[in-house]
Amino acid sequence: MNDECVLARDDAPAPEPRGCLFALSQPPLMLFLSVIGFLLLLGAVHDLFLL
Repeated sequence: MNDECVLARDDAPAPEPRGCLFALSQPPLMLFLSVIGFLLLLGAVHDLFLL
């Protein structure tokens, strides 16, 4: 096997840690949070103006 083509473990870049902002940038999560936020807003408007 050719040693020049094989990457050593020391040469491999370390994976970067992903924080909370990476999770919030995912479209399905933002869609879910938007629906939950809209339902909370709808409930608040109903309580404030219709009851």
